[in-house]
Amino acid sequence: MPIDLKTLTIKKAHKHLTDGDFSAVDLATAYLENIKLKNKELNAYLEIFDDALEQATEADNRIKAGKATVLTGVPFAIKDNILIKGRRAGSASKILEGYTASYDATVIEKLKKAGAIFLGRTNMDEFAMGASTETSGYGVTRNPHDLSRVPGGSSGGSAVAVASEMALVALGSDTGGSVRQPASFCGVVGLKPTYGALSRYGLMAMASSLDHIGCITKTVSDAEIIFDFLKGRDPFDSTSIKFETVNYKLQTKNLKIGIPTAFTESKGIEPAVLSDFKKSVAKLKRLGHTIKEISLPNVGYSIAVYYIIVPAEASTNLARFDGVKYGLHKDGKNLTEDYFLTRGEGFGKEVRRRILLGAHVLSSNGYYDAYYNKANLAREVIRADFEKAFKEVDIIATPTAPTTAFKIGEKANDSLQMYLADIFTAPANLAGIPAISLPSGFCFVAGKKLPLSLQLMANTGEEKSLFELGKEFCEK
Repeated sequence: MPIDLKTLTIKKAHKHLTDGDFSAVDLATAYLENIKLKNKELNAYLEIFDDALEQATEADNRIKAGKATVLTGVPFAIKDNILIKGRRAGSASKILEGYTASYDATVIEKLKKAGAIFLGRTNMDEFAMGASTETSGYGVTRNPHDLSRVPGGSSGGSAVAVASEMALVALGSDTGGSVRQPASFCGVVGLKPTYGALSRYGLMAMASSLDHIGCITKTVSDAEIIFDFLKGRDPFDSTSIKFETVNYKLQTKNLKIGIPTAFTESKGIEPAVLSDFKKSVAKLKRLGHTIKEISLPNVGYSIAVYYIIVPAEASTNLARFDGVKYGLHKDGKNLTEDYFLTRGEGFGKEVRRRILLGAHVLSSNGYYDAYYNKANLAREVIRADFEKAFKEVDIIATPTAPTTAFKIGEKANDSLQMYLADIFTAPANLAGIPAISLPSGFCFVAGKKLPLSLQLMANTGEEKSLFELGKEFCEK
């Protein structure tokens, strides 16, 4: 039977595969053909795996043997900072040119056991530092809704792969919005789970206390399926949690939904975004939920706090990339010059900027206390604001991004404007709470139909409420 990739979901694919309507090889072939047609223009994939059809054949054998899971034969796109043993991985950076992963990330190991298919590795902002996928060492990824615009970042390649039917689902990473913001710009679903719900083992670290692995899908149900497969305690990641012990708030009818109005109507938000958000809130009210205005008094400091903590942790994490053990190496007159030449050529402009900033705020000349320690104290205050808010409401709603997808190059030389793209998403990372981006509508900009989205945030461990409300919002 013909495969309708536009309406395909994990559950639909599983039924078709187990009913014998088409095979995993047929499904993988359909996506590979789409990649061949579209990827040259969109630049979503950095590499297509040459054994994708072999993986699909193994999935078919598993299905015939009656050993299939719901993810068996499902084609995934994987962000370039998640390790797959024996395959290239480089965080879209020239400094890791030629590096091959020596082990599987925990999430990859779980997907392999489930029988998933890996189609290839996707483009991203270099070392996940960016909100547009323009800082990649391998060229910008383009938004399928308007090729002159960015797809968001840093998981732009993964979002584009799903939005343009070049993968059924994708994995990405989210440190300040890097799954949700590109999902918003591309009109798909993006999930950032509770911190520690999914193991970070095998994810190239950028800012360890903020990094999350998340997923990009076309439906909330697909995000829920992936989350349920990947969640759980991992002995290789000390920050991971035994998620089954977290109590879900099973009530999903007549939820109290908090709107931080002073935050959502602050300066810099496009009128179309604010108008769509108000329509989304009205829809939630029509669905029978209670809308309550709340205060998050310190959330406005999130971007300032975020952009102290992230460079500080990134400068430490990226110290390991020195050209000595793997990746790019440049010979100088001595070891110090080797480092300067290798890191100067291997790292892009944005990565170098954040390393320098991070080293500065961690320096011993009083800056550690003045900046990094104070940022962490402010982070705890922001976290406390959310804890207080969740005593009054079940869910907090905001737009996902303050703007629609912007033009390629429009903000490339204005770091502050680029950083403000994370204004609604970064707070959830600082607080460690789960958040999901949902497609909520479209607006026309210069004759192009661009996606808009709604972000829902819940208390720690309350993914179930996000999934149930998200399905209700998207399906009714």
